Amino acid sequence: MTEPRPPWSARRRKLLLWLAVGIVLGGLGAVGLPAEWGVTAAFLAALFGFLLVVALVVFITVPGPDTLGTLLRTSPLAGAVLVVAVLLVMANPAGSLRWLWVMAAVAAAGWTAFAVWEARRSGG
Repeated sequence: MTEPRPPWSARRRKLLLWLAVGIVLGGLGAVGLPAEWGVTAAFLAALFGFLLVVALVVFITVPGPDTLGTLLRTSPLAGAVLVVAVLLVMANPAGSLRWLWVMAAVAAAGWTAFAVWEARRSGG
């Protein structure tokens, strides 16, 4: 028999609420603001929508406290981020944002090393 999931904390509910408010305000801004401001508001609404979906997936997947610690110790997630970061470095060989992708790849490599080290240390 499985144990019931713990209720979501007030911080999680508040985050989801503010992301939903961002979606609504961005949508209203997309409709009511002039051209370039409306497009920017639409993109912000889409970003808030994406973040809302990601937060819901994370909150459902990692039910208890210490969500960040659990994600930091998840080596498959860290490895996937490393692969994407390396692909971004290779896709932008001489671009102006190459330094950003290299830094992201270095950070992802550090995260992957930490996650693998933690998994081996804890025996899991």
